[in-house]
Amino acid sequence: MGDKQLMEQKAIDILDKYRLMAVATLRPDGWPQATMVSYANEGLLLYFVVSRASQKYANIVRDSRVSIVVGRDFEDPAQIKALSIAANASEVRDPEQRERAIDLVLQRHPALAKLPRPALGHSAVMRAYCSVVTILDYSKGFGHADLLTVSPGGVEMTPAREDDWGFMAAAAAES
Repeated sequence: MGDKQLMEQKAIDILDKYRLMAVATLRPDGWPQATMVSYANEGLLLYFVVSRASQKYANIVRDSRVSIVVGRDFEDPAQIKALSIAANASEVRDPEQRERAIDLVLQRHPALAKLPRPALGHSAVMRAYCSVVTILDYSKGFGHADLLTVSPGGVEMTPAREDDWGFMAAAAAES
């Protein structure tokens, strides 16, 4: 497996590990709006369900660009493994695909299965196609980030970026 495939699998492994993501959309006045949503994924394709009456849904209908963050809290900065994603979101309109996406979300989140199944008139099943995936892995050094560009032609990888925000320089100065 080449570096690109390893990095793509690393991103998928992080998506598979977690179940919540922050999704940021653009409001009509230009301000970003970030909310937490449950998700399921098939590789780098993300599915989530929103209310048709929500600001998030209206924002995505108007401008499909979204930013997504997946990760968790940490005790030690070296434990940070997370994703920062630029994506385009759209509604799943095909009835079979919609039902499949709902099934994936419910399998991933059994507690949601106790609620009524999302109804077409009230809920929109969304999919987010990743365009840029930044993989944060601080076990390789504070600020370590690998960048994947995703397109129909495949995945391209940009070499790792080290961005320690000055923490490492401050630690070195103390020793």
